[in-house]
Amino acid sequence: MSVFLGIDIGTSGTKTLAIDERGGVIAEAMETYPCYVPKPLWSEQDPEDWWQATVRTVRRVVEQGSLKPGDVKAIGLSGQMHGSVFLDKKDRVLRRAILWNDQRTAAECEEMEDRVGGRKNLIKLVANPAMTGFTAPKILWLRNHEKKHFDKTAKVLLPKDEIRRRLTGEYATEVSDASGMLLLDVARRTWSKKLLAKLDLDPGLLARCYESEEVTGKLTPQAAELLGLSTDCVVVGGAGDCAAGAVGNGIVERGVLSTSIGTSGVMFVHSDEVKIDPRGRVHTFCHAVRGKWHMMGVNLSAGGSLQWFRNELCKADAEKARQEGTEVYDALTAEAAAVPAGSQGLFFLPYLSGERTPHADPDARGCFVGLTLAHTRGHLIRSIMEGVVYAMRDSLEIIQGLGVPVRQIRASGGGSRSPLWRQIQADVFGRPVVTINSQEGPAYGVALLAAVGAGAYKNIQEACQATIRVVDETSPNRAAKRRYDRAFPVYQQLYQSLKADFKEIAALEG
Repeated sequence: MSVFLGIDIGTSGTKTLAIDERGGVIAEAMETYPCYVPKPLWSEQDPEDWWQATVRTVRRVVEQGSLKPGDVKAIGLSGQMHGSVFLDKKDRVLRRAILWNDQRTAAECEEMEDRVGGRKNLIKLVANPAMTGFTAPKILWLRNHEKKHFDKTAKVLLPKDEIRRRLTGEYATEVSDASGMLLLDVARRTWSKKLLAKLDLDPGLLARCYESEEVTGKLTPQAAELLGLSTDCVVVGGAGDCAAGAVGNGIVERGVLSTSIGTSGVMFVHSDEVKIDPRGRVHTFCHAVRGKWHMMGVNLSAGGSLQWFRNELCKADAEKARQEGTEVYDALTAEAAAVPAGSQGLFFLPYLSGERTPHADPDARGCFVGLTLAHTRGHLIRSIMEGVVYAMRDSLEIIQGLGVPVRQIRASGGGSRSPLWRQIQADVFGRPVVTINSQEGPAYGVALLAAVGAGAYKNIQEACQATIRVVDETSPNRAAKRRYDRAFPVYQQLYQSLKADFKEIAALEG
């Protein structure tokens, strides 16, 4: 029996699943952990929490699947991108990891651009502009604000690669996740020696970089015993969560685009060539497909916006749903479904954590615009859902404007489970949105990469063709599409109108 594990080190928790050679899910487990916010717009986690969650979820999957140690042939790793784990020479974690949605590094982003002679030069070096969520500004922040920790730092690892180190003892990463560090020459798929020199950073801080299906090591005896697996089990490169989720959705060929509404919102399209937005509005990263790339737009608070509304303004509803054994989101979206498309002129800007695509503005703030006495809670809920999809349409229009073909849109993430959110996507995008047979997300994608690395498939395209198929399609409603086409330019203008105000508001928060 050949089994392959996918482990996804997410922001909310770690998910592990096991698949067989046909791609069927044998077992899965999830373990949550906290996120720390020591200051407004800061975001940190303890890497030890990731490791303990990995151990517990793997052991539960092994137990649930009645797996023998030798059954698991390979492991693929996925994880939240851009996070920074700082290790000393003895592999001790020096401080809590700084996460992808942390906004403390605005000054360091400016420093990066200054050191290379401007934003355009930085894009030429690493295909992307400096953004607060990326890893390189975090390294500079540590040097500028916690020099004692920086001076002790021997390695900087991404979240999934810290778990790899604990599994294999190897310092390794792969091209898709490394692209988001803002230190990789994306076109050449190798670390940018030019940029590292301009930033005065030692290349030795970085791990060796692999392709996503390549074997990066085997389980150490200690890790194998702890997990109930064999030392013959290999660990492949894996992928950052966005690329891993795309692989799990079959986004491994030209013309296929995925939308993912999780905590963040992601527009992800495969590209056979390097396509770079000279204005840096969308990201160009290496894909988890060998020798290919992808373009990606990211909105920092997508499902997170609706989660905030539920947590802060619907506590009584959530408690009632818990007591009744129902899902509070179902009740909230039912209220939203009773409201007409366009929320009768109410807009929501989903910038609760600042925003990345297309504004790259850590000072952007969430807000409702257009409230009247006629609006109900249902209007608020629907406007949140619509605002998230408007934000994603920003990315879609940029991608298409750069000449990247889009012939099919596949929806995934928690938002894809909502029929209303799927319909809003179809209506706002003005084209059908499909779903597939797998909704397992990044963990499934890296389990497929593990299968490729172990030789079960020739390549990841063959693995996806054998395991993934379209199962449902949501077509746009013509009347709703017309309303959204009229409203979308208004949505876009709202940011421009409020941009200067956002900066003044941000200054008041201190």
